[in-house]
Amino acid sequence: MTDTSKKGAVASGIRGLDNILGGGFTPNRIYLIEGDPGAGKTTLALQFLLEGRRAGEQGLYVSLSETKEELEGVARSHGWTLEGIHVHELLPSDESLHPDGQARLFHPSEVELGDTTRAILGEVAKREPVRIVFDSLSEMRLLAQHPLRYRRQVLALKQFFIGRECTVLLLDDRTSADNDLQLHSLAHGVITLQHLAQEYGAERRRIRVLKMRGQPFRGGYHDFIIRTGGIDIFPRLVAAEHHKLFPHEPLTSGLETLDHLLGGGLDRGTSALFMGPAGSGKSTIAAQFLVAAAERGEPSILFTFDESVATILTRAEGVGIPLKRHLDAGRIRIQQVDPGELSPGEFVYTIRGAVEREGVRVVVIDSLNGYLSAMPEERFLTIQLHELLTYLGQQGVVTMMVVAQQGLLGSGMQTPVDASYLADTVMVLRYFEAQGQLRRAISVVKKRSGAHEDTLRELRIRKGGLWLGEPLAEFHGVLSGTPMIMNRSGGAVDVGAG
Repeated sequence: MTDTSKKGAVASGIRGLDNILGGGFTPNRIYLIEGDPGAGKTTLALQFLLEGRRAGEQGLYVSLSETKEELEGVARSHGWTLEGIHVHELLPSDESLHPDGQARLFHPSEVELGDTTRAILGEVAKREPVRIVFDSLSEMRLLAQHPLRYRRQVLALKQFFIGRECTVLLLDDRTSADNDLQLHSLAHGVITLQHLAQEYGAERRRIRVLKMRGQPFRGGYHDFIIRTGGIDIFPRLVAAEHHKLFPHEPLTSGLETLDHLLGGGLDRGTSALFMGPAGSGKSTIAAQFLVAAAERGEPSILFTFDESVATILTRAEGVGIPLKRHLDAGRIRIQQVDPGELSPGEFVYTIRGAVEREGVRVVVIDSLNGYLSAMPEERFLTIQLHELLTYLGQQGVVTMMVVAQQGLLGSGMQTPVDASYLADTVMVLRYFEAQGQLRRAISVVKKRSGAHEDTLRELRIRKGGLWLGEPLAEFHGVLSGTPMIMNRSGGAVDVGAG
């Protein structure tokens, strides 16, 4: 992906986070990592220390909330070991948590440092770590009891670290009743982790950089997941950052009549939308383009939300499109997507990986209906889709999107999402009744990059492949579903009954 290295930056150990931060943390500063319990703060902190160990830097984990055994359990779950990282437990005793014992744990406010703070600073002075994690501020807040005393302790920590060559992460689970903006002002940078429960499907996690003094960063929310091996962050795509030169030649389908209808094919760096009711041939046409690209040696990928890989292959083979042969040869890859388990950011990141690492030149999304189901809120779909299509266009990729419309015949067709204005080419497929048969019609209603045929043709899906007939010049009202045939005098005759 994009190189975001920054000279002198402290790498987090999480590639996506370093990308968002423009290379990593500014060294020798204090950062606040906040989030609800279970959001991933501990995992992020451990990866931060493990990256330091890899770089030969001394790391210290100061824990007021978890035992060393618990932290080692978290590490083992990811296949890590904490060897070489010192874990200092500073868990409060039952007596210290009792209200009557607060005076023994924290001195009155005129005393600069409490016993807990003294212990922390003593351990830092002893170990002289380069990277420090303090987990967590919520326990210090609980022990201090009074907001003023708590803030004095945090300020004392900051003053102690000024001038010391160490980068500090302060973890906070945001259990305070109010939003502690003073704590935000004390930290050099603030990163928030969110753990959201959706009405259906897997939970969603997001990360946001609220502030980072003295360095540019990528704002907004970025999806991330926690899997075995740590956190994977998927930085929000900014299409303007990605430009690539590519030859402006058409992608042909290998079917002369279809290419003629499209004015020569689909141009590189453009997107196409195939719209129509279920079974009208949208996915089959997309498969035709995939095979044609594969036969020219161009890698392609199909993301399927609605059908299994087996169903797609069976349908393609049934109409004479050798999708499986190219799939076995590695020229075409089919990835089945579960909308209930996928975050939008991860989906975009997967497409970027296919384009930038595998050299994919053709991308098919089948269908946008399934993509819509993967989005937590519908109003964000077109914004993110626009950014994705712009990025793919700047990479010279041909993108084909399938959208299934509700209904079968006539003007009652409904589209779950209007993406026609985003696509460069729009192809419409329809059923129509003629002579007692249900037939298919195909037309191109839009092509930004050049001229196209403005007629309607009959489409037939046969065992030998796709067939497009001559323009339906003798029919009127095909898109209504019940066309009329024009006689020599110019009159119309109903042909629905044969």
